[in-house]
Amino acid sequence: MIRLLTARFFLTLFCGTIGATEFTSRLLAAPGNPGKYAITDIELVDDDFHVQGEYAGNTRIGYVGLQVVAQGDGKFVAVLYRGGLPGNGPSAKERSELQGSRDAGQIFLECDSYHVEMRPKLAVLSSAAGESLGRLTRVVRQSATIGARPPRYADVLFDGSGDLQHFETAKLNDEGLLDVGALLKNPVRDFHMHLEFRTPYMPYARGQSRGNSGIYIQRRYEVQVLDSFGLKGAANECGGLYRQKSPDINMCFPPLAWQTYDIYFVAARFDDEGKKILDGVITVLHNGVAVHERYALKNKTGAGRPEGPAALPIQFQNHGNPVAFRNIWLVNYDAASRTGGLTKPTKIRRRSIFRRRRT
Repeated sequence: MIRLLTARFFLTLFCGTIGATEFTSRLLAAPGNPGKYAITDIELVDDDFHVQGEYAGNTRIGYVGLQVVAQGDGKFVAVLYRGGLPGNGPSAKERSELQGSRDAGQIFLECDSYHVEMRPKLAVLSSAAGESLGRLTRVVRQSATIGARPPRYADVLFDGSGDLQHFETAKLNDEGLLDVGALLKNPVRDFHMHLEFRTPYMPYARGQSRGNSGIYIQRRYEVQVLDSFGLKGAANECGGLYRQKSPDINMCFPPLAWQTYDIYFVAARFDDEGKKILDGVITVLHNGVAVHERYALKNKTGAGRPEGPAALPIQFQNHGNPVAFRNIWLVNYDAASRTGGLTKPTKIRRRSIFRRRRT
């Protein structure tokens, strides 16, 4: 059972001393095993979760994005982006990191250049010298491909109805969503797959222990799933080709937000003697933005099975964290070509227009 503590405190994120804004907060007591503590029900989150998230707006230094990450017990880190949030605006952005914790009823995040005062659904930005720069409004972004409908020639692998006929092994969680550990029955070669996933809220966990799963294509090549919201984007973080290539941009949304992968894959080719003559090629859109574009896979990734001519199925990795999946469908290019469907992915846009709503 989660024990809730009620307290009143002032919440301010900044790099110096500025005015504080009063909040009424529900704080979660530290669990017995913080690293394993995970929430999948938004009704059970603390108020730190509602401060966490994305903020954006026009300021005196141009368009600015802010990502605030809760780290448990009133601790926060944040990243400020000159030019806007990742995936919006220019791809190369000046990145400033802030950090801090609650102290005597206040929360301070420190950096050398900026002060940010958090107010409900608002972040007030100023320079380190105290000059007012503008306000950022809390935003909730959605992938341009969220809820994408399967095309005519797609195999619907999981639509939330509870039908698991396409899986060799699979189970549903308490919400009726596909749980981690599922393995498809049929092997795959050349395809486009759409899927949606949700990472849990694990404020005390760090690194690879925070919302970890993965999409193992042919059980060989892993597209990592992780709560890496606010991180730089490494090969072992969300959107990465595990230990082989970092995503071109970190498009990870906050935990408990539904996110999308659209994966375009062409399998490696082998000669009659089993020698590889062509690398596999992969394109990955994370939340509608290309994070890998026609990348040639040099070998298997991480703990994947060895490369070989035999096609293998897709596996949804079980790393012990309650990641959930929904709306999974796959277009087999070979089958589609035989029936007059698409044989190659449509042109990819590097930056998609997000559906965005203010909260």
